[in-house]
Amino acid sequence: MAHEFELRKQVTLEATPEQVWEAIATGPGLDSWFMGRNEIEPGVGGTTRQYFGDFPVEATVTAWEPAERFAFRGAEGPDGTFMAFEFLVEGRDQGSTVLRLVQSGVLGDDWEAEYDALRRGWDLYLHTLGQYLAHFPGRHAKVVFAARPDAGGGEPAWDVLSRGLGLTGPVERGDRVRLTPEGLDPIDGVADYVAPGFLGVRTGDALYRFILGMGDTLVAGHHIFAGAAPEDTEQAWQTWLAKLA
Repeated sequence: MAHEFELRKQVTLEATPEQVWEAIATGPGLDSWFMGRNEIEPGVGGTTRQYFGDFPVEATVTAWEPAERFAFRGAEGPDGTFMAFEFLVEGRDQGSTVLRLVQSGVLGDDWEAEYDALRRGWDLYLHTLGQYLAHFPGRHAKVVFAARPDAGGGEPAWDVLSRGLGLTGPVERGDRVRLTPEGLDPIDGVADYVAPGFLGVRTGDALYRFILGMGDTLVAGHHIFAGAAPEDTEQAWQTWLAKLA
C-alpha cells in the first residue's frame, strides 16, 4: 500500500552559499558527491536527469532561486508513487552555510525499508558533500557507479565486500586504510565515513563509497578527481563486484 512520507536533514558546510549552490544545482557539482551522473537544466520548468548506466530518472525543476532554494519533482508512477526534493541554502557568518534538505512524496508497499534506506543514505551523501567542499573545492569528479544485487549468496553481503576489499578487521572513522580489490590498483586513504552498511574512504584524488543497499545489493559509487577514464574505471569495478563470491 502506498504511503506518504517526508524526510528532513540539515548540515552545516564550511563553504559559501555560492559554492554550495554550484554543488547542488549543477550536473558537474552533483557528480562530485551524489549518486549517478547528473544533468540539470536551470530555471523553473527545467529538467533534471540522473543516470544509472544509460537509464535516466527525470524530474521537473519547481523552484530556482540561485544560492537560496532549489526544488524538483519526479513524475507520478502508475501506483501513485513519486519523489520531490527541496534544498534550502542559508549563509552564516565566517563563510559557512546551512543546507536544509526536504525529501517527500509517496513510497510503495515496502515503504518502511525504503524510508530507512533513504534516511541512512542521505547521512552518507551529505557527509560526502562536506568532504567534497572541504577537500576538492572548485574541482569536478568523474563518476564511477557499479552494482551487484543479491551479493550475499548465503553469507552476509557486507562480509563478502569487506573480504574482497582486503579488510581484515573492523574499521573506524579516521583510520588509515589500504584497500586491495583484485584487478584494481590498491587504494590508500582515510576512512572518512563508517556506519553499518557504509564505508567511505578519502584519498588525495578521490572519494570512494561502498554501500549495502536493499536486497543485499552492493554498490560502489566513487567520485574520481583524477586518473583513468570513467568508462575503464567503471567497468573494472563492475567486473570486480561480479567476481565477489
